[in-house]
Amino acid sequence: MKNMLKGLGAALCVALPFLAQAPADAATPAGAGAADQALVQRGAYLAQLGDCAACHTAPKGKPFAGGLPMNTPMGRIYVTNITPDAQTGIGGYTEADFARALREGVAKDGHNLYPAMPYPSYAKVNDDDVKALYAFFMHGVAPVQQANRESDIKWPLNMRWPLMFWNMAFLQKGAYRDKPGKDVAWNRGAYLVQGLGHCGSCHTPRGVAFQESALDESGSAFLSGALLDGWFASNLTGEHNSGLGRWSDEDLRTFLKSGANRHASAFGAMTSVINNSTQALSDQDIAAMSAYLKSLPPVGGNGAAAYTYDPQATKVSLDRPANDAGARVYTAFCMHCHGVDGRGFAPMLAPLAGNPNVLAKDASSLINVTLNGTGDLVINGVPSPFPMPGFAAVLDDKQIADVLSFVRAGWNNGAPAVGAAEVAKLRQSTQAGR
Repeated sequence: MKNMLKGLGAALCVALPFLAQAPADAATPAGAGAADQALVQRGAYLAQLGDCAACHTAPKGKPFAGGLPMNTPMGRIYVTNITPDAQTGIGGYTEADFARALREGVAKDGHNLYPAMPYPSYAKVNDDDVKALYAFFMHGVAPVQQANRESDIKWPLNMRWPLMFWNMAFLQKGAYRDKPGKDVAWNRGAYLVQGLGHCGSCHTPRGVAFQESALDESGSAFLSGALLDGWFASNLTGEHNSGLGRWSDEDLRTFLKSGANRHASAFGAMTSVINNSTQALSDQDIAAMSAYLKSLPPVGGNGAAAYTYDPQATKVSLDRPANDAGARVYTAFCMHCHGVDGRGFAPMLAPLAGNPNVLAKDASSLINVTLNGTGDLVINGVPSPFPMPGFAAVLDDKQIADVLSFVRAGWNNGAPAVGAAEVAKLRQSTQAGR
């Protein structure tokens, strides 16, 4: 399908972008007069907050020129060129066109965008931020002539007209409005998390029509964790075991700035969010996002009792690894980084004891990161010294299932075992085309 997601493409990140009605005078085409540099710079910051580069810049590609493949339940799509090139990008977009695409999911030529592009989140972004973003993309980004690639979605799922009805059912128009009774920091955090950060796009479960089950804290499913493209995006509510219930405000702020803390390390798409977005945010915005997330009541979890650390049972298993297949694998491949006590060497090497991702009911992320490893966290230009390697070529499905079951049971984690069939399924889906 030509001009797939023309003008703005799809965005599925993981972990933490942006933008209800364009101003009446927003009809200035790109290049008409010199842009206010302060506005362009502000737009650049907002684009970082939205992590636009992560989705719209392909590996080894030019900034914002598109081409990155993304998997959806309907098939593979390719994000589009959002540079100000007039032929292949969004150079012909007025500010009103730009706002409509971002916040209503309708491109300049009138075709509907697939909701893989998280315009239901961007609908919350206010007019001032739309104006700044438009200034940045029109005057702060180099134009790149690169044609958009057709999607792999087959007929009839590639038809666009049903999306009008999808929008009627699920799109809530209107920029975010401050909630009465909440302070400035809470409202700023809510605005960023729900809108620009589009955290719900990854961390909120979706319904049968691919709609987010909730768009803010008024829905109980909001940010309770969700399976997406072979990863389980973590629970961001106050749930004690698999959520943020044991994280202090400082823990959360540290994670958003560096991708690691005493509880966990970023992996999968969240690595890109840390690298391209949250580490560059102001301390005030990080604090606001943390204040909002820490206010969310506990939802989800695996029903287990509140986690407390207990090393004894696992210590006995590791003393006699021949008695446990998972312990044998752990001793050979995992123990040197994650420790006999399961506490790792945080923040450089993630703990496994009490790690929210280990305690999650869905083990997809553990399987995926064990098979495929994860990309480097790059903080202030310095790559992390000990990224998680992949073991797909070293361990078979049963060995991975055994070691993950061992880890999920160890140190009082009390999480369900992992089956070899689960590993085989994720191996097939994530290794395809490699």
